Amino acid sequence: MLDLSGVLAPKEGRDIEVITQEILDAKRRGGEAILTIGRCLTEAKQTIPHGEWLPWLNERVEFSERTAQNFMRLAREWSNPQALADLGAAKALTLLALPAEERESFIAENHVVGGEEKTVIDMTSRELEKAIRERKEAQEAAAKAQAEASAAEQARAKMEEDMKLLNARLSGAQEDREQAAQAVARLEAQLAELKEKPVEVAVETVVDPEAIEKARAEAVVGMQAKLDKAREAKAKADERRKQAEASVEILKKSIDEMERKEKKAALGADKDLAQFEVLFDQTQSNVYKMQGILLKVRGRDETAAGKLCKAIRALAEAVGRCAE
Repeated sequence: MLDLSGVLAPKEGRDIEVITQEILDAKRRGGEAILTIGRCLTEAKQTIPHGEWLPWLNERVEFSERTAQNFMRLAREWSNPQALADLGAAKALTLLALPAEERESFIAENHVVGGEEKTVIDMTSRELEKAIRERKEAQEAAAKAQAEASAAEQARAKMEEDMKLLNARLSGAQEDREQAAQAVARLEAQLAELKEKPVEVAVETVVDPEAIEKARAEAVVGMQAKLDKAREAKAKADERRKQAEASVEILKKSIDEMERKEKKAALGADKDLAQFEVLFDQTQSNVYKMQGILLKVRGRDETAAGKLCKAIRALAEAVGRCAE
């Protein structure tokens, strides 16, 4: 048999550390080359007369305007040639979509892409674009949710102040109504007493029957006028109380709605919670629909209704296990 051991065996040569260092040097020079090209292009653009920039790019260095702009952007935005070499020009350009102060931390973090955790270096350019886009969307959603939560909190605080004023108003209206009711009751009692004992109450010293009758009638009219006025005051007090109660009830509903919006805004800052809320609402709506269908089926087919009940109970048990 032919002995190939000598052919396949590694050749005697440079030490692995030397080779490793050469690779690292080449990578560094790649990053440095990109930055050097960008800086030189920036300098050239400032030097070349107006109107000659594009011809110079095409004819002398064979760059398109877009490629030249990318090199110049990299030179402006990146200062670390090693990081640039590790990432490559394409990813480095993509990362320019992030604010400068966020890039370093973004590169240092691991990101979930397609259900898999990856570093920026391990990502493809398309995956990096997606990760940056999702990060931006999440930040915008969180900022919007925070603004909405803050606005809702301020609105609720204002409503609570209004509620205090309305409660005070309602308390006053209730007190006015009680006083008016007491006045009506007192005057009704006085009028009844006057009618029962007109002579004694009206004019005790008058002996003329006509004068007595006249005095009694005048006293009754006067007392009735007072009673009518008191009843009118009571009716107004009742109306004020009803209006205050209605205002309190409306404001209570507004506060409840504002609290719901606050919770929704807080959920909006968390994509998972927001998605859970949507799914929960959909599930709850479907459960109500199933309940309505079950009621209809029960009216015409008990056997089928029993099967539906069994299916709903099984679903409920499955949902319950999700929370364990």
